[in-house]
Amino acid sequence: MKNSSYAGLLIIAAILALLPFVLPNSFYLDLAIRMGINAIIVLGLNLLIGFAGQISLGHAGFVGLGAFASAVLPHHFGWPTFGAMLGGAMFTGILAALVARPIFKLKGHYLAMATLGLGIIVNIVLRNESEYTGGPDGMPVMALDVLGFEISGDDQWYWVVAILLCISIWASLNLINSPFGRGLRALHGSEVAARVAGVNVERYKIVIFVMSAMFASVMGSITAHHVGFITPSVADFPHSIELLTMVVVGGVASVYGSVVGAVLLTALPQALANFEGWEIVAYGVILVTCMIFVPKGVVPTMNAKFKKEH
Repeated sequence: MKNSSYAGLLIIAAILALLPFVLPNSFYLDLAIRMGINAIIVLGLNLLIGFAGQISLGHAGFVGLGAFASAVLPHHFGWPTFGAMLGGAMFTGILAALVARPIFKLKGHYLAMATLGLGIIVNIVLRNESEYTGGPDGMPVMALDVLGFEISGDDQWYWVVAILLCISIWASLNLINSPFGRGLRALHGSEVAARVAGVNVERYKIVIFVMSAMFASVMGSITAHHVGFITPSVADFPHSIELLTMVVVGGVASVYGSVVGAVLLTALPQALANFEGWEIVAYGVILVTCMIFVPKGVVPTMNAKFKKEH
């Protein structure tokens, strides 16, 4: 791994370590937690989209599976909460592996529609199985218990999410600089060329899709436990588009772009709250402006400008 990659991780770790001591109140601490959760989900999604070149328009469905596994399994079946989180991640990974093979035989907009359909199916199931999920009204979620230690309160959740974010960035950087990561980039460039070079295209697609889905599932569980209540809206289509937009705004095929995109688009609705009814319009204008002037994303554009100046 390049030293510059390590440097970026160290800067983020330093910011995360100092942030709780400078935030003015619990509202901003909660916002920082949500930024971290979104950043980890987007890291996994960017590995799929940016490095492997595969689209997913239903990624919020995996977030919903993890969230409701952590709610349903302890509430209805008596599972320990940490076991439910792991069980949700395993189930999500198995489901992703089962659907990946037929889905990734498709290309272009056909692939996009297939992943969109998968997300919609998950959302419909969560809404209709009201006996277990509470339907559209949702259900409460028990506090997360890890080896007898109960995690509760924004102070504790902040450090959990901050540590997970640093680990996720480190793992993503190592992955993309590994032989597997080079195979993903070859796959993104040209499937035919990747096959000729000896890359098992089908296997690589399935593995990265499963990894990305499990990232989302675990963070869905974290979201559920942190909030203490969950509804099927966590798995709806607008949430999938929001996650995809974070990838694009921050920078496709950029690990740090994933973090920046998640931070910007999690904070933006709060910054526009004073527009009173016009916040959606302002949000759209800002996104369109970003796409016009920084089409490659914020981080890749800034990197290119910095290298050009030096």
